[in-house]
Amino acid sequence: MFELHVAWWELLARAGLIYFALFLMVRLSGKRTVGQFTPFDLLVVMLLSEAVSNGLNGGEDSVTGAWIVAAALIVMNGLLGFIGSRSKRLERLLEGSPVLIGREGAWFPDVMRRHRLGEADVQKALREADCSLGDLKLAILETDGHISIIKR
Repeated sequence: MFELHVAWWELLARAGLIYFALFLMVRLSGKRTVGQFTPFDLLVVMLLSEAVSNGLNGGEDSVTGAWIVAAALIVMNGLLGFIGSRSKRLERLLEGSPVLIGREGAWFPDVMRRHRLGEADVQKALREADCSLGDLKLAILETDGHISIIKR
Protein backbone atom coordinates (compact mmCIF):
# COMPACT_ATOMS: atom_id res chain seq x y z
CA MET A 1 0.00 0.00 0.00
CA PHE A 2 2.82 2.46 0.82
CA GLU A 3 5.70 0.67 -0.96
CA LEU A 4 6.79 2.25 -4.25
CA HIS A 5 7.14 0.04 -7.33
CA VAL A 6 8.52 2.87 -9.47
CA ALA A 7 11.46 5.13 -8.62
CA TRP A 8 10.36 8.35 -6.86
CA TRP A 9 12.30 10.48 -9.33
CA GLU A 10 10.43 8.86 -12.23
CA LEU A 11 7.13 9.94 -10.68
CA LEU A 12 8.45 13.51 -10.38
CA ALA A 13 9.68 13.48 -13.99
CA ARG A 14 6.35 12.14 -15.25
CA ALA A 15 4.42 14.76 -13.25
CA GLY A 16 6.62 17.53 -14.63
CA LEU A 17 6.40 16.44 -18.24
CA ILE A 18 2.65 15.97 -18.17
CA TYR A 19 2.01 19.18 -16.22
CA PHE A 20 3.92 21.30 -18.72
CA ALA A 21 2.50 19.49 -21.76
CA LEU A 22 -1.07 20.02 -20.52
CA PHE A 23 -0.29 23.60 -19.53
CA LEU A 24 0.96 24.31 -23.05
CA MET A 25 -2.09 22.65 -24.64
CA VAL A 26 -4.53 24.59 -22.45
CA ARG A 27 -2.61 27.83 -23.01
CA LEU A 28 -2.68 27.32 -26.78
CA SER A 29 -6.39 26.51 -26.72
CA GLY A 30 -7.15 30.16 -25.93
CA LYS A 31 -8.72 32.36 -23.31
CA ARG A 32 -12.30 31.30 -23.98
CA THR A 33 -11.54 27.67 -23.15
CA VAL A 34 -10.16 28.64 -19.76
CA GLY A 35 -12.77 31.18 -18.75
CA GLN A 36 -16.04 29.97 -20.23
CA PHE A 37 -16.54 26.23 -20.02
CA THR A 38 -19.30 24.79 -22.14
CA PRO A 39 -20.50 21.26 -21.37
CA PHE A 40 -18.17 20.05 -24.15
CA ASP A 41 -15.18 21.85 -22.63
CA LEU A 42 -15.92 20.29 -19.25
CA LEU A 43 -16.11 16.86 -20.88
CA VAL A 44 -12.69 17.40 -22.48
CA VAL A 45 -11.18 18.39 -19.12
CA MET A 46 -12.61 15.28 -17.47
CA LEU A 47 -11.35 13.06 -20.26
CA LEU A 48 -7.93 14.72 -20.19
CA SER A 49 -7.51 13.78 -16.55
CA GLU A 50 -8.38 10.19 -17.36
CA ALA A 51 -6.13 10.16 -20.44
CA VAL A 52 -3.03 11.28 -18.55
CA SER A 53 -3.54 9.35 -15.31
CA ASN A 54 -1.54 6.31 -16.43
CA GLY A 55 1.21 8.56 -17.73
CA LEU A 56 1.38 10.30 -14.38
CA ASN A 57 1.64 7.24 -12.20
CA GLY A 58 3.49 4.87 -14.54
CA GLY A 59 1.61 1.89 -13.11
CA GLU A 60 2.37 2.95 -9.53
CA ASP A 61 -0.73 2.29 -7.42
CA SER A 62 0.65 2.99 -3.95
CA VAL A 63 -0.55 5.77 -1.70
CA THR A 64 3.02 7.04 -1.45
CA GLY A 65 3.24 7.30 -5.24
CA ALA A 66 -0.02 9.25 -5.36
CA TRP A 67 1.29 11.63 -2.68
CA ILE A 68 4.52 12.21 -4.61
CA VAL A 69 2.68 12.97 -7.87
CA ALA A 70 0.10 15.21 -6.16
CA ALA A 71 2.80 17.11 -4.26
CA ALA A 72 4.86 17.55 -7.43
CA LEU A 73 1.86 19.00 -9.32
CA ILE A 74 1.02 21.39 -6.48
CA VAL A 75 4.64 22.52 -6.12
CA MET A 76 5.00 23.11 -9.89
CA ASN A 77 1.77 25.10 -9.94
CA GLY A 78 2.89 27.20 -6.98
CA LEU A 79 6.34 27.69 -8.46
CA LEU A 80 4.93 28.95 -11.76
CA GLY A 81 2.65 31.34 -9.86
CA PHE A 82 5.56 32.60 -7.77
CA ILE A 83 7.85 33.09 -10.75
CA GLY A 84 5.06 34.71 -12.77
CA SER A 85 4.39 37.19 -9.99
CA ARG A 86 8.07 38.24 -10.03
CA SER A 87 8.44 38.69 -13.79
CA LYS A 88 6.00 40.64 -15.97
CA ARG A 89 7.47 39.05 -19.09
CA LEU A 90 7.01 35.51 -17.79
CA GLU A 91 3.56 36.38 -16.43
CA ARG A 92 2.51 37.56 -19.92
CA LEU A 93 3.93 34.36 -21.41
CA LEU A 94 2.13 32.14 -18.88
CA GLU A 95 -1.18 33.98 -18.66
CA GLY A 96 -1.38 35.97 -21.88
CA SER A 97 -2.50 39.57 -22.32
CA PRO A 98 -5.94 41.19 -22.37
CA VAL A 99 -7.33 41.68 -25.89
CA LEU A 100 -9.50 44.54 -27.12
CA ILE A 101 -12.57 43.02 -28.81
CA GLY A 102 -14.78 46.09 -29.19
CA ARG A 103 -14.73 49.88 -29.08
CA GLU A 104 -17.25 52.72 -29.35
CA GLY A 105 -20.28 50.50 -29.99
CA ALA A 106 -18.62 48.19 -32.53
CA TRP A 107 -17.19 44.68 -32.21
CA PHE A 108 -14.00 43.51 -33.92
CA PRO A 109 -15.22 40.34 -35.70
CA ASP A 110 -11.74 39.16 -36.77
CA VAL A 111 -10.43 39.38 -33.21
CA MET A 112 -13.54 37.67 -31.86
CA ARG A 113 -13.21 34.84 -34.39
CA ARG A 114 -9.50 34.39 -33.57
CA HIS A 115 -10.41 33.99 -29.88
CA ARG A 116 -13.47 31.82 -30.63
CA LEU A 117 -15.98 34.28 -29.18
CA GLY A 118 -19.50 34.16 -30.51
CA GLU A 119 -22.23 36.77 -30.61
CA ALA A 120 -23.91 35.12 -27.62
CA ASP A 121 -20.74 35.55 -25.52
CA VAL A 122 -20.51 39.29 -26.13
CA GLN A 123 -24.25 39.83 -25.74
CA LYS A 124 -24.11 38.06 -22.38
CA ALA A 125 -21.24 40.32 -21.30
CA LEU A 126 -23.25 43.39 -22.30
CA ARG A 127 -26.26 42.18 -20.29
CA GLU A 128 -24.10 41.44 -17.25
CA ALA A 129 -22.65 44.96 -17.43
CA ASP A 130 -26.16 46.43 -17.93
CA CYS A 131 -24.88 48.09 -21.09
CA SER A 132 -26.27 48.46 -24.58
CA LEU A 133 -24.11 48.29 -27.68
CA GLY A 134 -24.60 52.03 -28.16
CA ASP A 135 -23.20 52.71 -24.67
CA LEU A 136 -20.13 50.51 -25.19
CA LYS A 137 -16.83 52.36 -24.85
CA LEU A 138 -14.48 49.35 -24.62
CA ALA A 139 -14.85 45.56 -24.50
CA ILE A 140 -11.83 43.60 -23.34
CA LEU A 141 -11.28 39.84 -23.31
CA GLU A 142 -9.34 39.33 -20.07
CA THR A 143 -6.63 36.72 -19.59
CA ASP A 144 -9.02 34.52 -17.60
CA GLY A 145 -11.61 34.47 -20.42
CA HIS A 146 -13.95 37.01 -18.81
CA ILE A 147 -15.19 39.91 -20.96
CA SER A 148 -14.91 43.33 -19.29
CA ILE A 149 -17.26 46.03 -20.53
CA ILE A 150 -16.53 49.73 -20.02
CA LYS A 151 -19.44 52.10 -20.61
CA ARG A 152 -19.21 55.59 -22.04
